[in-house]
Amino acid sequence: MPHLSQVSFEFFPPKTEAQQAALWATIKRLEPVAPSFVSVTYGAGGSTRALTHQTVHRIRTETSLTPAAHLTCVQATTDEVDAIADAYWEVGIHHLVALRGDPPAGEAGYAPHPGGYLYAAGLVAGLRRRHDFELSVAAYPEGHPESPSPEADLNNLKRKLDAGATRAITQFFFENDHFLRFRDRAVAAGITAPLVPGIMPITNFTQVSRFAAHAGASVPAAIAELFQGLEHDPERRSHIALSIAADQCLRLAAEGVSDVHIYTLNQEELTYGLCEILGLAPQRQPAAPGVRA
Repeated sequence: MPHLSQVSFEFFPPKTEAQQAALWATIKRLEPVAPSFVSVTYGAGGSTRALTHQTVHRIRTETSLTPAAHLTCVQATTDEVDAIADAYWEVGIHHLVALRGDPPAGEAGYAPHPGGYLYAAGLVAGLRRRHDFELSVAAYPEGHPESPSPEADLNNLKRKLDAGATRAITQFFFENDHFLRFRDRAVAAGITAPLVPGIMPITNFTQVSRFAAHAGASVPAAIAELFQGLEHDPERRSHIALSIAADQCLRLAAEGVSDVHIYTLNQEELTYGLCEILGLAPQRQPAAPGVRA
């Protein structure tokens, strides 16, 4: 039976001490899964840049995990971005997720920074010139919401990969046909780099629907129906989320997918439970009789 061989995780940096403690508990809980890498995001407009740096450095020094730092073109000159990249390289962080980035809050759309990298393909090329980074980039099975056409979006992905990116990690999706058709089109366009599906377990349907609307990802009506009336039933929501995500991953494995990237939303139990189902995590031992788990 086909099965997945590798998993990677995405975390977002904390903004408060309570969030920092929660994130660190999640990281330590998921460390035994031994993911191939864990990425740490920027906020829109690079708003959490310093927090991302702190989190990545702590993962690098205090865990066995391999961190990958998000790096964007937004609100920074090429010199500033290059200096950040050099600092990462010098401390042993050799995997970056190179992105154009979202515009800062309140701005209508993306505009390149004067003196900065224009788009992700240029950022990839610049990073590749500086050091032998492992570079991941973004891909969009349903098309980037700002792209004029699927063809233009695919051409942009090819430019990023041709510039030296190692792999593409996709935006999350809920219908595998979107990814499979995208993969077929990518192969036909001459793309040979790995395309890693992004999977987002639905911890909060309202929140995920908002993310999907922003990212141009569709949410099937059948999934929406499953979560109706469960706003105050977190246990039931968790069971449904696990079932949907596990089924999606297993069906992808049957189509030849070997790696998946999980957008964890910093949720340890759901992420670990999914990895258990997929055979990618050590099985948790039951508590001994008379001992509370």
